[in-house]
Amino acid sequence: MSRQIWKSGTFIYPIPAVMVSCGTMKESNIITVAWTGILNTNPATVYISVRPTRFSYKIIKEEKEFVINLTTKNLAKATDFCGVRTGEKVDKFKEMNLHKEKAKFVKCPIIRESPVAVECKVIDIKELGSHHMFIAEVLSIDADKKYIDDKGAFDISKCDLIAYANGHYYSLGKKVGKFGFSVKKKSFKKTVN
Repeated sequence: MSRQIWKSGTFIYPIPAVMVSCGTMKESNIITVAWTGILNTNPATVYISVRPTRFSYKIIKEEKEFVINLTTKNLAKATDFCGVRTGEKVDKFKEMNLHKEKAKFVKCPIIRESPVAVECKVIDIKELGSHHMFIAEVLSIDADKKYIDDKGAFDISKCDLIAYANGHYYSLGKKVGKFGFSVKKKSFKKTVN
């Protein structure tokens, strides 16, 4: 296999493209974040990385909470808009016709149109350079009931989530396997003669 070498950079793709809501129900903002992920299972811990120059940075740093709202193909335009416009000059909820919903454990709103909202409380901030990482404990996961299957599990294939890769948004949803399927023993039926 032939490879081309590039300078170091961020090229671990695809990654989630999420809309992070912050502030209060009265004075809120949405920032699009692709630098986000899981840090730990128990306690459930996640992170978002935000440039200190962004309008939402100060809000999140002062309030010490935010909501990670997963995005869908239908929310792609709003996701992009909330990433390229500043909340200092525009009401992103109003401009993108998004609706605020009261969260259970934090003051910031949930985006009603999002299939899943993850309520987060900041426990640490790491200043890493161009971005500062907000490390947060997950207080609640609020899932829209229309995406829950008969067994009570979240069905990702129903909501058409999107991801970000190298300057583009891509839709997800086609299942290619189940965790552990590569080593699962084949079941067999015993026949009776």
